[in-house]
Amino acid sequence: MTEIQGGYDERYARVAEVLAEKLDANLDVGASVAVYLDGEPVVDIWGGHADEARSAPWERDTITNVFSTTKTMTAMCALVLADRGELDFHAPVARYWPEFKAAGKESIEVRHLLGHTAGLAGWTEPLAPEDLADWEKCTALLAAQAPWWPERSQSGYHAVTQGYLVGEVVRRISGVSLGTFFHEQVAAPLGADFHIGLSPKDDARVARLIPPSQEATVAEFSDASELALRALTNPIISGETSWEAWWRRAEIPAANGHGNARSVAAIQSLLACRGEARGVRLLSESGADVVFEEQSNGPDLVLGLPIRFGMGYGLSSDFMPIGPRACFWGGYGGSLCYIDQDARLCVTYVMNRMAASLVGDTRGIDLVLAAATA
Repeated sequence: MTEIQGGYDERYARVAEVLAEKLDANLDVGASVAVYLDGEPVVDIWGGHADEARSAPWERDTITNVFSTTKTMTAMCALVLADRGELDFHAPVARYWPEFKAAGKESIEVRHLLGHTAGLAGWTEPLAPEDLADWEKCTALLAAQAPWWPERSQSGYHAVTQGYLVGEVVRRISGVSLGTFFHEQVAAPLGADFHIGLSPKDDARVARLIPPSQEATVAEFSDASELALRALTNPIISGETSWEAWWRRAEIPAANGHGNARSVAAIQSLLACRGEARGVRLLSESGADVVFEEQSNGPDLVLGLPIRFGMGYGLSSDFMPIGPRACFWGGYGGSLCYIDQDARLCVTYVMNRMAASLVGDTRGIDLVLAAATA
């Protein structure tokens, strides 16, 4: 059995066993898992290798691109501003970003950005991948663009655009970029090694993502709707994209966060404990509870699955029965963050071997189940 590094409370020994089983079965190459209970780490483990050739071990401080698990960090920034009274989720976006009201978007509210119901799931204007590093271009195009569908109760996953939309609101209010606000107001106070816009000094400890085969990727999109293809292929982003220096340096707050399971849990355990973790309070209890305000509930126009969205997080539903006070989100390839306020539990999983699907990968779910049933 693969040797697992780090430590854990014996109550959670099964979590370490599950991780070892995934590595032994070659379902993972390298990965980290964290479980925080009452805001404190009870599992902090890692194992395997940081590279596909298996020449370098996954270390304690190894980090990698977690794709859409980054969205939980961007949502946290918005929650902090809302709890301070500087942001009203029910206000029109144009209150903070006047240019946004163009093309009939005057009535779109901030909560619609968090709940993926704004109708801006992609760009109408063609973009090259490197354009994602141009903040002004990406946000200006979205401000000028008309929504792709009219119903604000209908979600369509804003896979990449959500980070620019929420990030620009944060920038207009705070005067600094989303990545800077996140570092100064969220990550640093909690001592979390998570980055939206990575410094070159951290490149050496990044585990490059291992993409799925091209055949598997093509198969994943074979039944996608026209709207989904518009949203997910302009521009085309793959695991290989995350290897590029421009991608690491840019601030792409829906997709290019770099961290490990420990750093994700160090931040998101704040929600599990209703705003305070390890003596640091960033949200009031009511401010943390806002995530459970339902924004949509039904088939998602992009993902093609029934999803119930709260304020920036996925919520319990018939399709995903995780508990009445639980929320979650994950990233393309497999990373996952699960939060349960009733249990005051946060479980996170970060890996380098990507699954082909946007949804349906069970590696993280198996680890959550092992922790939740301990």
